[in-house]
Amino acid sequence: MSDKNFNSIVPDEIVMNKIFYIRKQKVMLASDLAELYQIETRVLNQAVSRNSRRFPDDFMFQLTTEENDALTSQIVISKKGRGGRRVLPNVFTEHGVLMLSSVLNSDRAIQINIQIVRIFTKIRALLIDNADIRTEIEKVKSQLNNQSSNLEVVFRYLDELMEQKEKPRTRIGYKPEGFD
Repeated sequence: MSDKNFNSIVPDEIVMNKIFYIRKQKVMLASDLAELYQIETRVLNQAVSRNSRRFPDDFMFQLTTEENDALTSQIVISKKGRGGRRVLPNVFTEHGVLMLSSVLNSDRAIQINIQIVRIFTKIRALLIDNADIRTEIEKVKSQLNNQSSNLEVVFRYLDELMEQKEKPRTRIGYKPEGFD
């Protein structure tokens, strides 16, 4: 299928809102992926556990309690005891999402994975663009800091000159007698 003929099944914004930044990498929750694939989360987790060798730690990992709590505060996840999660959720990195396409054989899973990979690529490009902008901003900040420190030196010298001007000066040169 060519890029021109590819139609998104789900709006890109919905997929982008399901990408989180955890442990310095972009990840997606297993439950969000299952929702996009239109399967139950347990079915996705079963497929992954049957093929666990395909999902090393850099492809998929389980959130810590702290990470889960931070994520829970960002998005609405029901609390334990109210029909919510009973175990800490798994998350998939970009490579893990790619590997899911080999585990889940439905046409929808393949199409969604293609869309997710394209979105990850767009995000990466945006981050690279932002990194260039961030570098330029840091240059400007350092120049401003240098100028600020230079101005401080100039003002310090001006203050010293003002203090010297306020002190009575002793006259130098020829003094005729009787004039003091």
